[in-house]
Amino acid sequence: MAAGRIPPIHCLQSFEALARLRSVTLAADELSVTPSAVSHRMRQLESQLGVRLFARGDFSLSADGAAYLARVREGLQALQQLPGQGHAAGPVRLRLAVTPTFSRQILLPRLALFRHAYPDVELILQVAIPLLDVKAEEADLEVRYGTGPYAGVEQLRILSDEVVPACSPEYLHEAGPFDGFDTLEQVSRARLIRSPLESWNTWFRACSIALPEPREGAQFNDVGLMLDAAAAGFGVTLMRLKLGRDWLANGRLVRLSPRSVPSPNHHFLCWKPGALERWECAAFVDWLKQALS
Repeated sequence: MAAGRIPPIHCLQSFEALARLRSVTLAADELSVTPSAVSHRMRQLESQLGVRLFARGDFSLSADGAAYLARVREGLQALQQLPGQGHAAGPVRLRLAVTPTFSRQILLPRLALFRHAYPDVELILQVAIPLLDVKAEEADLEVRYGTGPYAGVEQLRILSDEVVPACSPEYLHEAGPFDGFDTLEQVSRARLIRSPLESWNTWFRACSIALPEPREGAQFNDVGLMLDAAAAGFGVTLMRLKLGRDWLANGRLVRLSPRSVPSPNHHFLCWKPGALERWECAAFVDWLKQALS
């Protein structure tokens, strides 16, 4: 792009809308133009910039496109501010409700990258209770855990996982050996740690074990607490591999089977309709989607 030459505003608006909605038709409806006009503006913008903004036909952003989108959204937001109001309003605040173990194990280790990319966004994090979808205050974006879909909100699946039985080395020495933990005999002589967040039926069905969901034994409604309890020798837990990676890496837990089974539960990022019209909300959704891809 020639030095000092700024792309036309209608091209930038079309790029932002298309990146957010991932549909030429929806972007055209929002901007009150024809779909062909949106496509023409994208060709014009990419030609002027000399880069590809979208990587695939589903309008996933390229690396250049993602970086440029951040700047475009900041610029459009600045242009919407009335004179004298931009700096007086202070930083842009984004309220995010997050389930506890997802926050500690998945989000926080990556969050510095978001802060560097969007230094003007002040994140306010609060805890959301998994499955119940309960939070202390209203949030702009919310990470929910369950099977989905959820009524009344727009949503994006951001993390799926597989489960495997695991226990502490001490408990394995006490009650083992467990060769795969995939037979009725092996499961029946183990203390099973229970959680409403991950049903043992998932493992039982995959291994053709004719047992109902256990009704006795220690129970935890937080994944991190459940894994800590297993590490303390409470028994065998059904561990999500991505959330439990640190417990395996430091040796506090050992997996009892080389096999893993897809969990029916997933993490979803949810928001109320219209929330992505705020550039900071749309920027976080795009960033988290790319960070976890």
